Amino acid sequence: MRGAPQLSACAIPDIPLIQAGDDIVDIMLDKARAAGFALGEGDVLVVSSKIVSKAAGRLICLDAVRASQAAVDLAAETDKDPRLVELVLSESEHVSRKRRGVLVTRHRLGFVSANAGIDQSNIEGGDDRALLLPINPDQAASSIRQQIQARLGIQVGVIISDSHGRPFRVGNIGVAIGAAGLPTIKDLRGSRDLYGRTLEITQIAYADLVASAAHLLCGEADEGLPVVVLRGLDVGGEPGCAADLIRSPEHDLYR
Repeated sequence: MRGAPQLSACAIPDIPLIQAGDDIVDIMLDKARAAGFALGEGDVLVVSSKIVSKAAGRLICLDAVRASQAAVDLAAETDKDPRLVELVLSESEHVSRKRRGVLVTRHRLGFVSANAGIDQSNIEGGDDRALLLPINPDQAASSIRQQIQARLGIQVGVIISDSHGRPFRVGNIGVAIGAAGLPTIKDLRGSRDLYGRTLEITQIAYADLVASAAHLLCGEADEGLPVVVLRGLDVGGEPGCAADLIRSPEHDLYR
């Protein structure tokens, strides 16, 4: 195995339930130190969008939401809470698909997802509250990266992750909705395969692969592990942002 690439992943333990106004960078670094884990140059932190949203006060009480007539009508079609549908519409540019129990939209950030990424799992208040995605996840990732550099003097990559379903596959995977300090797309066009054939199409959604690797540890249920550190990744190349991963409508044959 000498010379073979190696990758390690470690979830930072004991991160508490995040509240509005919490300094998540301070919390992450404190819990990493307490666990005897020292962040290093070139590490990549994958941070759940959920704790970024909570710290930014994106937890909404549904009792404070007034549903529009459009939301009431769409809620009747989809058998959903009109207040939740109102939030979905406020976060969306377009309704992509709808049927009873299903509401898929094009989010204001550009990706297509169920319920505009609005979540009611693992939040206090249960069915009476809903958590919206961060306003600007790329900016949030950049801010976390800058704060770590200022406090530790090291350069790290940061991904803000969320879980998305896929139209032709069963089950959720981790995706990057925010990124800073690492390439988000690895463009292999022009390189050669094992047999010398020039690659003409291949582009790798690198940030999404990293997010999915972290989701193997952070999970979707009661694991309580919203931050994962990956070490050994190739973070060389031009840094990108998660917005780079959005396929433009004119190039999307399925939309």
